[in-house]
Amino acid sequence: MSSRQPYQGLSRKLVVAFDVGTTYSGASYCILDPGEVPKILGVARYPAQEHLGGDNKIPSILYYDQEHVVRAAGAEALQEHVIEQAEDENWVKVEWWKLHLRAKNLPSSHIKDDDIPPLPEGLDAVRVLSDFMKYLLHCTRRYIMESHASGSEMWKSLENRTEFVLTHPNGWEGRQQQQIRHAAELAGLVPEGPDGQSRLHLLTEGEASLHFCVTTVLTSDALSTPIACGDDYDEQDTAPGYKGVAILDAGGGTVDMSVYSMNFSPSISVEEIAPAECRLQGSVFVTLRAQQFLKSKLANSQFGTTEMIQQMTKIFDKTTKLGFRNAEDPQYIKFGTRRDNDPEFGIRSGQLKLAGENIAKLFEPSIEAIAEAFRQQQQASAVPISVTRLFGPHSVAEILVQHAFLVGGYAASDFLFFSLQRDPAFSDTVLCRPGSQLNKAVADGAVSFYIDHLVKTRVAKVTYGTPVSIGYDSSRLDHIARKHTRVRSLAGYWMLPDAFGSIVKKGTRVSEEQESRLRISKLGESAAQCSHITSRIHAYSGDLSDAIWMDEELDSFTNRCTVYADTSKAAKNLSQQTTRSGDKFYRIDYEVVLLFGLTELKAQISWMEDVRFLSSSALDR
Repeated sequence: MSSRQPYQGLSRKLVVAFDVGTTYSGASYCILDPGEVPKILGVARYPAQEHLGGDNKIPSILYYDQEHVVRAAGAEALQEHVIEQAEDENWVKVEWWKLHLRAKNLPSSHIKDDDIPPLPEGLDAVRVLSDFMKYLLHCTRRYIMESHASGSEMWKSLENRTEFVLTHPNGWEGRQQQQIRHAAELAGLVPEGPDGQSRLHLLTEGEASLHFCVTTVLTSDALSTPIACGDDYDEQDTAPGYKGVAILDAGGGTVDMSVYSMNFSPSISVEEIAPAECRLQGSVFVTLRAQQFLKSKLANSQFGTTEMIQQMTKIFDKTTKLGFRNAEDPQYIKFGTRRDNDPEFGIRSGQLKLAGENIAKLFEPSIEAIAEAFRQQQQASAVPISVTRLFGPHSVAEILVQHAFLVGGYAASDFLFFSLQRDPAFSDTVLCRPGSQLNKAVADGAVSFYIDHLVKTRVAKVTYGTPVSIGYDSSRLDHIARKHTRVRSLAGYWMLPDAFGSIVKKGTRVSEEQESRLRISKLGESAAQCSHITSRIHAYSGDLSDAIWMDEELDSFTNRCTVYADTSKAAKNLSQQTTRSGDKFYRIDYEVVLLFGLTELKAQISWMEDVRFLSSSALDR
C-alpha cells in the first residue's frame, strides 16, 4: 500500500490474524517497529507442507482420539501414515466443523444437519475451534521464530502483548462472536479476563477482504495491478477520488458480500453503504450437491456403494470442481482402474463420464444466491447505488459501483467467475478477481484492518432495540386490540407491555464514534427498587420497517446481550413522587446506549449521578 505511513507507536508490537475457514485456514502477521512502514507477511510454511515450497493455507481438519485429544491437524492429518494410524486406533476425523457454528438466522433450508459431518460425541464446535486456533498459533510461532533473525527472542518478548485479529463470516454476530472470544481464551491466544480480551479484535471476512483489495489492487496506479476483468472493462470515474466497490468473498462455507463507497483524496477513507450479506453457499455445498447427484445416478450401479460414492466425491472436490469451465464440455471422475466398467452408467476404464450441464447445475444455487444478494444490496443501499450522493453541505458526486472483486478460495473456480460475469445482476458492474493470492485475502486484509483501519462507517444489518412498555393510546387500533393486556404503572398511567423500543434501525449508517440512545424510565415503590437496572438488547431480523410488538414475530427477535448497571448510589438521592391519586413512587431515568459503528456491537447504560447545578457566578470562578 503506497500511502501507508510509518508506525507511530513507541514500542515494537506483533499483530497476528487468523482466517479459520470451513475447508482451509491461514494466518498472516505484521511486526510493527516504530518509525518503519508496516509490511504484512503470511505464514507460508506449515508442517507436512514444507516440500511444497510454501503454502498460504492448510486444511481445516483435525483427528481426535477416543479421549478427545488432538492427534493431528492441518496438512499433517492428510499424511498416509497418519491416516493409517487413525484407522488402526479409531481416531475420529473432524472436518467442515465450522458449519456447526453457523448463525441460525441465515437462510439454510438447503442444509440438513445430516449433510454436515458430525462432531465426536462430547465435543462441541467451540472446543474444536479452540483446538484448531491453538494449532494455528503453534504454526505461526514456529514460522516466525524460524524466519526472522533472533526470531525466538523476538517472539518471547512480544507473545504476551500480541494483538490478534480473528475473522468470521458477515452473518455471524453476537452469539458467534462470543463463542470465538471464548475459544481464543481456551486456545491460549490471550489470558482470561478483560485485559486479554482487549487484545482480541473481531472482523467480518467481507471487511477483511475489502482491506486486502484496497491495499493490493485499488491503490495501485488506476487499477494497474493485474486483475482478471471482463472484455468490456472501461475505466470511467464519474467523480475524481470516489469509487463504489463491492466485495464478494467466496469461501468454503459462506459467500460474504459487502458494498462500500471510497474516497481516495486527500487520503483513503471507506464507508459501508448497504447492509452486509452472507449466504451459506460456499464451495462445500457444490460438493454436497455432487455427492447427492452421484448417489442418485449410481443407485443401481455396482459402483454405487457408500464407500465408492465417498471416493468419487473426494475426487470431484479436488479435481473436477476446480477444473470445470464450460457446461458444454463433458467431465470425468477418475476413480478406479481400467477393469472398472459399467457402460450403462457412463463408467469406462475406471472413469465416470458426466455431462457438463449436470455439473453446471451443481453451481447454480451458489450463483443464484450471490446474484440475488447483490441485487438486494443494490435495493437496500443506504446510499443508492448509481445515483448522486451528497458528501458534504456543498459538494455532490455521483458514485457508481464500477467494480466488484471476487476473492476467496471459491473464487478460483472459473465457472463461478464467468457465470457471475454473465449474470444480469452484474450487467453494470465490472467483476474482477485479483491475479493471485486469492486465498490470502482475508488473513492479509485482517492485518491491514488493524494497521490501516479504513472503514469509518458501517450499516446496520438488522434493527437493534430493547423490550419496553409504552403508554396506552385509545385512538390507535393496535392499542385497542391489546387493551386486555394493559397494566397501570406506579405513576398511574395505563401501559402496554411487549413493545419494542428500536435504537438503531436496519439500514442505518453509523460512524464509529456515533452513539445511539433510547431514553427509558424505571419505577419502584421504594428507592431500593431503582438501585439496579437490567436491559436486554434484541435484534429484529423481520421484514417490517418499524417493528412495534415483539410477541407478534417471536422468531424474528433474538437476544444479543444483556446489560447490567448498579444505580444504587443514584437511587439514594431519588426524590419521592406522588400520583394524582396520592400513591407514592420513585423513578430513575436512564438511557440504553449502542455503539454500532465498530466491528462488534457494544451496549451501555447511562444515567445521571451526583449532578450539581451551579450558578453562573460559580462557573466563572
